[in-house]
Amino acid sequence: MKRDFTLEYWMDEDWFVGRLREVPGVFSQGETLEELIANVQEVYHLMLEDALPPITTETRTMEVGIES
Repeated sequence: MKRDFTLEYWMDEDWFVGRLREVPGVFSQGETLEELIANVQEVYHLMLEDALPPITTETRTMEVGIES
């Protein structure tokens, strides 16, 4: 499944630095914009591998509202 995210990026001296705005903790850098994109994708996939343990039972989901 493909999901679209917003890559926010900037220059830090000669490096492209960026993060996914919708996913806290997905942050990387690269010497080129293409390298930054590849690195951010890798960080996102690594984060998913670490965050989601295998599910061995039936699960359900629901949306909940949280006041700020």
